Amino acid sequence: MDHLWSPWRYQYVQKERTGSGCVFCQAAASEQDQDNLVVYRGRSNFVMLNLYPYSTGHLMVVPYQHVDNLENAARETLEEMILLVRDAQRHLGAVYRSPGFNLGMNLGESAGAGIAEHIHMHVLPRWPGDTNFMTTVAETRVLPEDLATTWRKLSAAFAKSE
Repeated sequence: MDHLWSPWRYQYVQKERTGSGCVFCQAAASEQDQDNLVVYRGRSNFVMLNLYPYSTGHLMVVPYQHVDNLENAARETLEEMILLVRDAQRHLGAVYRSPGFNLGMNLGESAGAGIAEHIHMHVLPRWPGDTNFMTTVAETRVLPEDLATTWRKLSAAFAKSE
């Protein structure tokens, strides 16, 4: 059996899950954007990196409003959310030259939502061949860039477009 050393993953699985509150609401309330991986703040939503990305540049558009489904979200929130998804796609394409994207939401725990109580839209850049044997056979992802570097690149891209 092969082993892949991943010490950051241990920190995640050992985190206390009860009583810590919503991670999205905590990031929204904090002014420590780099520490919370927030790359942009809009009126009704913010854009942040996924702490455990499927690919380099994996972003999420998250409303400030704490809601668990689309029908409870304000119209302005939903309108801005899709516009920020569009901006995220543009910036990811420019920064990482990705020819494809995955966009999506998992609403509810049974649909695969890791944080089911707070809606968020994923935006992932994709490249030909990025689902190789490491992902399909070894169930492992290889990310060529650390999150701090990704944060610097994408926060700069969003800042330029204001």
